[in-house]
Amino acid sequence: MDILIFLTLLGVGYFIGNRRERKHYEDIKRREKSTLHIPIMSWGAKQDLPYAHEAELFVGSVVVANDYFKTISAALRNLVGGRVTVYETLIDRGRREAMLRMKESAIEWGASQVLNVRFETSNIAGQGQSGAGAVEIMAYGTGIR
Repeated sequence: MDILIFLTLLGVGYFIGNRRERKHYEDIKRREKSTLHIPIMSWGAKQDLPYAHEAELFVGSVVVANDYFKTISAALRNLVGGRVTVYETLIDRGRREAMLRMKESAIEWGASQVLNVRFETSNIAGQGQSGAGAVEIMAYGTGIR
């Protein structure tokens, strides 16, 4: 009976997780196209920044969780070593979503560009898990107008 529950959770996690991930990527691509007009630039410490009438810090934050299939798949990959590709897509989606949330709030404020964007990432372990159950990613930068 336990193996049946395990296989059911694995199958549900795989199919629903893939569907939700695919829909999230479609949403990200659509929103990225609508925010292309706001450039993201990083400057070195010794470079002059562009002139701005106003500047404000903008933050985009997101928490993205793994589905059950990816959690099991990553645990098995950890046993033998190598790239854990299921986490790579999780991090990619998180970074892109955090960047979009930051850019969208800068656009609402009227920013013409966002400077010196940085990322912070942290793992959020689920109950009883040794690995990450979810990942929090924060993007922050200075919007100018």
